[in-house]
Amino acid sequence: MTVAANLQAVKKEIAAAAARARRSPDEITLIAVVKNALPAQIEELLLAGETHLADNRTQQLQTHLEQIDHWREQATMEGGRPCQTNITWHMIGHLQRNKVLQTLSLAHYIHSVDSLRLAEEINELAARRDEPAQVMLQVNTTGEESKYGIALPAAIHLAEQIETMANLSLVGLMTMARQSSDPEESRPAFARLREIFEEIRFHKLAGPQFCHLSMGMSGDYSVAIEEGATMVRIGTALFGAGPVRTEAARPSEGKALQ
Repeated sequence: MTVAANLQAVKKEIAAAAARARRSPDEITLIAVVKNALPAQIEELLLAGETHLADNRTQQLQTHLEQIDHWREQATMEGGRPCQTNITWHMIGHLQRNKVLQTLSLAHYIHSVDSLRLAEEINELAARRDEPAQVMLQVNTTGEESKYGIALPAAIHLAEQIETMANLSLVGLMTMARQSSDPEESRPAFARLREIFEEIRFHKLAGPQFCHLSMGMSGDYSVAIEEGATMVRIGTALFGAGPVRTEAARPSEGKALQ
């Protein structure tokens, strides 16, 4: 199947999952994870109308932006159909503090704030911008040492601290479920994130912009939608498996990020 056909199939399943949860599919944003996609696949995705793209590394995000700018210029010169111009970029991978300034210039959303130190760094550097950085708190809902994310017991307190930072806008929470071939095994992780989200909103620990649950990937996004996801991060279902890449290990554990 083509990328365009895959995109339509994913959108159809998003609509079906939303219907099961008695939600509108308009409440759910499909974010195409392009880290393993070929350039031709990304171009096809953009020509099919997709506008939300994500990567998990700052340098790759920069490369993709430059490639898309090149396509636009080329299409303009040749009188062809240009790529989408209103792309929203999402940073979804672990963010090192020395990459914060560059990332702020590239991404509209940072999904992976997982410590007070990182939040403080983003807040300090975002002061140079005209508007607060839109961030999400990444929560480790599975308890796996190999995963990044703030531990469940500390999540609400960190959300409160982020909310006090003038140059950050806390817009939601993000998590990754345990890797499994059975989507149902992801449900507890998603339910835990939703519970934290609802507690933060109930106690008004964040402002009205706090409205997103970023959870669910190619193998479990339907379950995530049933549990309240407003953003799903889809790569393999759009582009295929792609090359195997080794993610950076957590320094304290020396284990690979799942």
